[in-house]
Amino acid sequence: MENFIIQLLNGLVTSMLLFIMAAGLSLIFGQMNVINLAHGSFYLLGGYIGLTMVRQLGSFWWALLLAPLVVGGLGLFIEYFFLRRLYGAHRHLDQVLFTFGLALVAADLIRWNWGAYVEAIPAPAILSGQVPVFTIQFPLYRLSLIGFGLLIGLFLWFFIGRTRLGAIIRAGVSDPQMVSGLGINIHLVFALVFALGTALAALAGVVGAPITNLYPGLDFEILILTLVVVVVGGLGTLKGAFWGALLIGMADTFGKALLPQFALFLIFAVMAVVLLVRPSGLFGLEGVEG
Repeated sequence: MENFIIQLLNGLVTSMLLFIMAAGLSLIFGQMNVINLAHGSFYLLGGYIGLTMVRQLGSFWWALLLAPLVVGGLGLFIEYFFLRRLYGAHRHLDQVLFTFGLALVAADLIRWNWGAYVEAIPAPAILSGQVPVFTIQFPLYRLSLIGFGLLIGLFLWFFIGRTRLGAIIRAGVSDPQMVSGLGINIHLVFALVFALGTALAALAGVVGAPITNLYPGLDFEILILTLVVVVVGGLGTLKGAFWGALLIGMADTFGKALLPQFALFLIFAVMAVVLLVRPSGLFGLEGVEG
């Protein structure tokens, strides 16, 4: 029973980390119709920038604040100078080629700047140690990550579904010409969405680094899991990202604990079953407002 509780909590931790990643990817796809295969690179870059800030400033909290801002600013730059030229329903292949190439370039730059060693960001002192959960002791930092993921989900639900800017974003997806006709700079709106998506990936990189560590190749590992989450949940929906992350996070955790040789197979088996029952994913393309 104790082992089950431990794996259940670990599954929730993995799920919330995947949800933050998948939420950013779903924002970019659902609001901009852009396939971003460099999303894992923004995760890893955010983690390494956070690591550098922790070493230079000695504060996990400054890293948590500044790393997503830096990576989000990089996302603005990429969207304005490169990605903006690739919008359109018939440009998905161009988007895939560009973002995949961007991921390869980012991987080499990260290895060149930070090396090929396994690194880790230490958890903040206030969240160190363990706390009692039912009959076990569980790391406080991991437990706090579960709550943090839920807070991010509430923030995104409110931002997209209940604010004026969120309404503009949703309208811009449905009818960008109409939104532009109202005097709204739709290109700026899309740039902000892409920046928010990349910032969420960087945020996941910072909060995930004390758990998963940082190393070359992690960007593609986390990207594969995130893509599976998005496909299972339904492309472009925040609700789907949440429930997809919960399903895949649990499958990954219990698979590694019970059937380590078949853990990866189990994840794709879950995806196959979901797509057989619901080809568009759990919630289909219903909009990120959930």
